[in-house]
Amino acid sequence: MGKTIFITGAGTGLGRGAAIGLSKKGHRVIATTELTSQKTDLLREANDLGLNIDVIKVDITNPLDLEQMEKYDFDVFVANAAINERGPLGEVPMDRFRALFEVNVFATLETVQIAARKMVEKGSGKIVFMSSISGILAAPYNGTYAATKHAIEAIAHTLMLELQGFGVKVATINPGAFKTGFNDRAAEELWKWYDEGKSFTKKEDIKKAEEGLKDQYDPEDLIAKLVEIIPADQHKFRTAYPQQTEKQMKQEEQKWWEMDI
Repeated sequence: MGKTIFITGAGTGLGRGAAIGLSKKGHRVIATTELTSQKTDLLREANDLGLNIDVIKVDITNPLDLEQMEKYDFDVFVANAAINERGPLGEVPMDRFRALFEVNVFATLETVQIAARKMVEKGSGKIVFMSSISGILAAPYNGTYAATKHAIEAIAHTLMLELQGFGVKVATINPGAFKTGFNDRAAEELWKWYDEGKSFTKKEDIKKAEEGLKDQYDPEDLIAKLVEIIPADQHKFRTAYPQQTEKQMKQEEQKWWEMDI
């Protein structure tokens, strides 16, 4: 039986791929996009594929846009909308850091609160947070994004404990690095403010860390996993993908218990 699935941040990347994939499987998909141009583009693709996807423009930081969520009933809510920016945490301008928290944490929780109220009222539903390998791992020059995803992990864990008595399930999905362009654009942003003459962080160290972006995974593999997990009634609280990512996350958590300073 098909589910009604609401996905934020479906204008690009994994959210868009999941929306299309879930619709192909017969689920009713309500997909939100940050921009009107993204809405037009997604509607065009859905029409070309013969899919009936409800697409609405929702910038999750815009209170008027958030009101649109109240009009819909859904079985599964996927909190996917996010932004990313890399940079040395000891030097990143605080307005850039605050902007990530505003979208990835505060606005995300606001959308989840809307979904939670709806689900508690009817006594069922599932909230899925699109977290990240960065929700557990810390890496040089990715601290801004990782901090927001660490916060999401705490939010998801707490909500899971708080909502289970209301019949509402909560889960996270933690992808590794997938080549959607999201990580590459994040790497480009820091050069807008980085000043080699003033910064104590060496440019060559940042560039060396960026070399890891050359080995990102194929997003189609993860999209297939999302299409499987998002509508499922039973699965683990945390789904890390691919298997190598799960292994890295578990090893990282163990390492911090044994590390000296």
